Amino acid sequence: MEQSDKPNLPRAVVVSAAFISGFCIMTVEMLGVRIMSPYFGGSLSVWGSIITIFMLSLALGYLWGGKLSTRNPNAVTYSLFFIGAAVFSLPIILMADSIMRPIFLAIEDPRYGSLVASVFMYLVPTSILGMISPYSVRLLVQSREHSGQMAGILFFVSTIGSALGTLGTTFYFVLWFEVNQILWGVVSALILVAAFILLTNFVLNRSRAVTRLEQYENQM
Repeated sequence: MEQSDKPNLPRAVVVSAAFISGFCIMTVEMLGVRIMSPYFGGSLSVWGSIITIFMLSLALGYLWGGKLSTRNPNAVTYSLFFIGAAVFSLPIILMADSIMRPIFLAIEDPRYGSLVASVFMYLVPTSILGMISPYSVRLLVQSREHSGQMAGILFFVSTIGSALGTLGTTFYFVLWFEVNQILWGVVSALILVAAFILLTNFVLNRSRAVTRLEQYENQM
């Protein structure tokens, strides 16, 4: 396998990043009804709209992430997924009313209004978060023999993160913090993960460069 195809990050970093992405996905999803309830209520149909958009977004993310993972997977691109998800989550915090109000006025049926509003608020950030899992698998896989095992581990960890994100948000966070405070926590967590990935990649590349230089000097 060529050098460019080798993983650039330690397994623990990639697995931890997948865990946090799963946690963040479900945190935002669990807050969805609270965010939309002032305009569309908290009925089962609103829940159905949110869940549907999240599922479709993740499906698109898995597809796109899998395609991107075939093009020289690297830590920098990986970190951009977290940064992109954080940036595109900001409208949920800063522009939720501006997004939902015109939709509420234009569409009388709250079922379809909530569906359209969910598309505008959640489709892009959730799709980007969905790209993380298949890309994580590609970063870790060094041979075809281990691909299934690595995929299983990563999806297991990501799902555990999602479960804890669901329980943490519904059992505790909503009691301790306001919705926007929780969302700011999600954005901050994603940015911190991206920064840690970039820092780890920089340190590893610097270490490899020093090692190569020492080997070259020893050969002189």
